[in-house]
Amino acid sequence: MTKQNQAQVISASLGNSFSEMIGASISSPAVSGFISPDHAIFPGFCDVHVHFREPGFSYKETMESGSRASARGGYTAVCTMPNLNPVPDSLPHLQQQLDIIDRDACIHVYPYGAITVGEQGQELADLKGMAPKVIAFSDDGRGVQSDERMLQAMQQAKALGKIIVAHCEVNSLLRGGYIHDGQYAQAHGHRGICSESEWGQIARDLELVRRTGCAYHVCHISTKESVDLIRRAKAEGLDVTCETGPHYLVMDDRDLQEDGRFKMNPPLRSQEDRQALLEGILDGTIDMIATDHAPHSAEEKSRGLEKSAFGVVGIETAFPILYTYLVKPGLLSLDRLVELLAVNPRKRFHIPLGCDYSVWDLNAQTTVDPKDFLSQGKASPFTGWKISGTCLATVCDGKIVYKSTEI
Repeated sequence: MTKQNQAQVISASLGNSFSEMIGASISSPAVSGFISPDHAIFPGFCDVHVHFREPGFSYKETMESGSRASARGGYTAVCTMPNLNPVPDSLPHLQQQLDIIDRDACIHVYPYGAITVGEQGQELADLKGMAPKVIAFSDDGRGVQSDERMLQAMQQAKALGKIIVAHCEVNSLLRGGYIHDGQYAQAHGHRGICSESEWGQIARDLELVRRTGCAYHVCHISTKESVDLIRRAKAEGLDVTCETGPHYLVMDDRDLQEDGRFKMNPPLRSQEDRQALLEGILDGTIDMIATDHAPHSAEEKSRGLEKSAFGVVGIETAFPILYTYLVKPGLLSLDRLVELLAVNPRKRFHIPLGCDYSVWDLNAQTTVDPKDFLSQGKASPFTGWKISGTCLATVCDGKIVYKSTEI
């Protein structure tokens, strides 16, 4: 932590090199005029799991709206998931997304390539053809059900020097569920999703990692068993990392309401699961926090828990939620939060940090109101929550890409 223009620079393990990198930018007239001793400066956050919905579903989100929302949340780099139309399973399909990124993104956007054609889990996508232009490979939104297909994918990814990023879900165990198979589901007559549907596929994949030596990253873990499996895999020396989301760290199924804004996949789990995730954050088992920002139309989220689409938005609220409900109560240090949001994702996915930072007023008190969101998606489980911390400005590659109207 250093002082720059009288503001605190929270650089975590980046040290003085980050302060030196951004020094000229912070001192420029465009930025220095609104920085005060009460403000904090963070490295640009990096979210390795977002859904910006283009091409194919621009009624939910666009590259422009998603990247602007990210900048408002302090993010300067994101990795976009491939459940699009067309699915980026070949270079021509991927190019459609790359063209949109070049045209409309105001921050750094790194796309994933699909593992299988159409994310259907059958034929492998053109991993070799896409490798130079994608951050990693994922079939996010679906688990790869075939052991043989995942083995082949890991073998190819290993040869290409790429990470397999897995949405772990055993379809045969879902049984039509849509929230956690816990007390709320039982009390309100809902069909539940069992925890084994997640951790069962993680266990399968870890065995394949042992066989292939592939670099492997697990998306949005939500169960205590998942934490334990990954902790043991790391102790064994496997090349494994994982993420969880802000909502899994500050909520559990006791917080559920009969509203589509509480429906996401994986679902909010039990209090015991949430505690295990917090322990995993503290002991380093969980490497990073990713939002799984997943916008939908208002109509798609208006059908209650059973029939609403899976997915919630969160990239604009991630830092203030985590700061307010984990850092301020003393559950997590601010430096550790910066590691989880900015440093570790870049290290794992080899995403560079240039003159990328955000300026925050950590003393500002606000209430989460989706009407303020720049994202087209408004379904947030945090609506009405009191939060500390307002992003005043975000700078990407030395350019101001977001500036609060409060400045």
